[in-house]
Amino acid sequence: MDTIASLFSFITTPVSWVIVQFHSLYGMIFGPDTGWAWGLSIVSLVVLIRICLIPLFVKQIKSTRNMQVLQPKMKAIQERYKNDKQRQSEEMMKLYKETGTNPLSSCLPILAQSPFFFALYHVLSSIASGKTIGVINQGLLDSARQAHIFGAPLAAKFMDSSEKVASLNASLTDVRVVTAIMIVMMSASQFYTQRQLMTKNVDLTVKTPYMQQQKMLMYIFPLIFAVTGVNFPVGVLVYWLTTNVWTMGQQMYVINQNPTPGSKAQDQYLQRLLKSITSHNEVRSRRKRTIVQAIVAKGPDRNDNERKFVTSLAKAGLAAQPDGTVIKSDTAAAEAESGAAAARRHQPKRQTKAKRQAAAAQSGTDKPEQPKDSEDAGEPAKTSLQKGEPQDTKSKPSGTPAAGSARQAKSGQRKGQQRPKHPSKK
Repeated sequence: MDTIASLFSFITTPVSWVIVQFHSLYGMIFGPDTGWAWGLSIVSLVVLIRICLIPLFVKQIKSTRNMQVLQPKMKAIQERYKNDKQRQSEEMMKLYKETGTNPLSSCLPILAQSPFFFALYHVLSSIASGKTIGVINQGLLDSARQAHIFGAPLAAKFMDSSEKVASLNASLTDVRVVTAIMIVMMSASQFYTQRQLMTKNVDLTVKTPYMQQQKMLMYIFPLIFAVTGVNFPVGVLVYWLTTNVWTMGQQMYVINQNPTPGSKAQDQYLQRLLKSITSHNEVRSRRKRTIVQAIVAKGPDRNDNERKFVTSLAKAGLAAQPDGTVIKSDTAAAEAESGAAAARRHQPKRQTKAKRQAAAAQSGTDKPEQPKDSEDAGEPAKTSLQKGEPQDTKSKPSGTPAAGSARQAKSGQRKGQQRPKHPSKK
């Protein structure tokens, strides 16, 4: 870790300067040598960095949603060109270019934070070693070494020896208790953030490998934090815990205000929007009008949540307009009611299994018996050529040849029952 941190030594001076400026501010309130002054300086550094990264965070959200939408197409390309890797890569790049999607955009916030994270780790390691770094002179170094957060020095680690912890004027028990609690909180916040993304802000109607990857990361990331956290100084744990809490809050805001189309979060948001519109009979903010306008513009391409929203508006006697506003419409309410009634008519009530079996048994017993005498049943008399049946000796009506006449047919004529001759041709 020290080797990696040394690679980002070029940014240690700006990071140490920012920490010193915040320390001078909080030192006037809490005292220059207190853990509150140095701890809040690290928290303020995180907040400043995350504010600067908000544009990248917005880009990350858009890229993640685009990747979710493109997963079925990507899978089709992989199956189509599974034996031609070069053509597969070309088609993938073509798809990214057409849709304006960058697969690396989802990693931009993490990549942008990495230099600051390792620079802060390098600064705290130097403080633990008693070395000045960046703009932190000897006076600030002594002040930082005396700062404790709940009894744990900023530069102490979970794996430090008792001698090293004693040199920082602390006990090993305090250090390990504080670091263990912070590691658990850091892993739990990371797990909750990822789980919130998977359960609320994902279109569950699209089953793609991307969702499985995100589900794996939901368990892998907290495990990585738990394993590597024992080697982080307390100051770095403060930095990372603050970052996770910020990410969790930022994601909760995005999920509640701008959810992914087709997700559970979108259904909840549209329900809140519907309640607001029906209670005031208008769309009360520009952002909400933009959302209604986008739903109207989709037309038949709306997802289930959006169709339910439009139908609920119609049942309330309101019709969404292309400009995002709503107007009262009795026609929309009547159409919604008629559509619901038609749907109910076309959906017959499903019978239970017992009733279906009883109906089948009843239909089997209700079949009429076939009469023994075919003439009584209205069926034509059977010919005498059928084996095992006695010849009918009853006289036939005039104009109908006898049954035995078929056997006396002339040579060359077709055997069997002959067509009756017309009476005039006798």
